[in-house]
Amino acid sequence: MEPLLLVEDKSELRAMMRKALERAGYAVDEAPDGAAAIQKVRARRYLLVITDLKMPGASGLDVLRETKQADATIPVLLLTAYGSVEEAVAAMKDGAFDFLQKPVDLDHLKLLVKRAAEQQEMLRENLLLRAEYAARYGFPRIMGEHPSIKEVSQQIQKVAATDTTCLLLGESGTGKELFALAIHHLSSRREQPFVALNCAAIPEGLVENELFGHEKGAFTGAATRKVGKMDLAHRGTLFLDEIGELPLAIQAKLLRVLEEKRFERVGGTQSIDVDLRIIVATNRDLQKQVQEKLFRDDLYFRVSTVPITIPPLRERGNDVLLLANHFLEKFSREFTKPGLELSEEARQLLLHYPWPGNVRELQNTMERAVILADGVTIHADALQLPSTRPDAANLPGGMLPEKFNWEGTLEQVTSRAAAHVEKALLETTMSECKWNKTRAAEKLGITPKTLLAKLRAAGLEE
Repeated sequence: MEPLLLVEDKSELRAMMRKALERAGYAVDEAPDGAAAIQKVRARRYLLVITDLKMPGASGLDVLRETKQADATIPVLLLTAYGSVEEAVAAMKDGAFDFLQKPVDLDHLKLLVKRAAEQQEMLRENLLLRAEYAARYGFPRIMGEHPSIKEVSQQIQKVAATDTTCLLLGESGTGKELFALAIHHLSSRREQPFVALNCAAIPEGLVENELFGHEKGAFTGAATRKVGKMDLAHRGTLFLDEIGELPLAIQAKLLRVLEEKRFERVGGTQSIDVDLRIIVATNRDLQKQVQEKLFRDDLYFRVSTVPITIPPLRERGNDVLLLANHFLEKFSREFTKPGLELSEEARQLLLHYPWPGNVRELQNTMERAVILADGVTIHADALQLPSTRPDAANLPGGMLPEKFNWEGTLEQVTSRAAAHVEKALLETTMSECKWNKTRAAEKLGITPKTLLAKLRAAGLEE
């Protein structure tokens, strides 16, 4: 749980309230005056703020305004002496949660704190999934109604409140950079740079230069100093996509940055201090790469403190149609083709296609369909998706039973095939992982909760 901030210039009263709140189970951060409190609310996220109204220098109203500017969801509770109740009531119009009159009744204080914390929890629940909050605070909206995406959203909101290194796992095209951006925008570093580097898109010999920069004269052609991604992300967030592609020598230097918060440019001798939050992502099995000596085990343990698996589109149910309609509206506006809609046949095809390219493939499909649309209705053939009914002879041996039933609708056939293949894959993977559900879930790229549900459905639960 995030701490609450207690702002009171009288040290004895501050100590008394802190002790009472800590006994109630809250973590408490202190500020002796308004100026110190303002610096703190700008630097990190709090559960709520309790501040005296009258203080030397910056007042409780100044703390209230700065808190609401930093994060409008943080409740602010004002402490007021007798005679300034009218000011406290007026402050509630500026967004204060409530006020408490001195001398402080500790039981009443704990009651108000509990109510304020519950209110903030409701405001932040699935924050990333709500369009109005995305518009208000300027962070990317994660679209989805499926339980798996809601679970990921909640995990991201929790990790965003910390500076912990986060590992985003998932197949290509699931939107890992979008989730990394969401973490950045929900963190205390949201006003600072977000810098992304795709480790797989840069030749191995240039990765170090891109990441750390170089000094003048470091090599032939280095006529001036080059600032690397580390420098650019100072005080902000550095997102390293496809970290599994990072060369071993660079992995060692990245580990030093994570542990010591410093690095050296190529050709440089001076250590440079850096303050940043690092988020990494991969579609590879890093544990397998560690076993094959392709990825450092110490770096793996360092970056995998908080692993979050982004579910593939095929496991998100009706989210496919939700996203398809979103892209349809987006491209209809972009290409000035209002009123477009999907036929029922097209909707069924979208719903049952396996989407190996995930959300990225769906977006490209809808953009193509809008561009090529002649009328107002987009039919299934206009989606131009690959056939979902392959020739059984071309399937890898053993994937489906020899007498597999290909008769029926698309939904019936794919359901039968998916159930058979999924059960076989689950059984094989669980056996390889010695029935360790956490390890199996990571290997399959799904959440442990999703894995447990699939094991139950397939009749494989221990």
